[in-house]
Amino acid sequence: MKTCLVVDDSSVIRKVARRILEDLEFTISEAEDGKEALDICRAAMPDAILLDWNMPVMDGMEFLTNLRQEEGGEKPTVVFCTTENDVAHIAKAIRAGANEYIMKPFDREIVEAKFQEVGLL
Repeated sequence: MKTCLVVDDSSVIRKVARRILEDLEFTISEAEDGKEALDICRAAMPDAILLDWNMPVMDGMEFLTNLRQEEGGEKPTVVFCTTENDVAHIAKAIRAGANEYIMKPFDREIVEAKFQEVGLL
């Protein structure tokens, strides 16, 4: 079974994402900020990461930059999931190593379509 790390400071978003991704047959782990997420990745690199941009402690961009420098950090498919919707933010995320981008609010159809596009389903 594939694994997905859901990184968001909102417990509600994590809960919604968990429900959707478990329905898509992913095993889920959760982190509420980038630092916690990086620790989880260092212990066991997931197949996919659903990543918020704006979080305390370490934001999504800082996490992504650090992740891609870790051993094995090039492997996870990273899908940013955020309210930041301007082209500059999207371009910055892709340049930093994100594979795809989802706007909040999201639903199962959006998540499923994006995960299919990047070859996770």
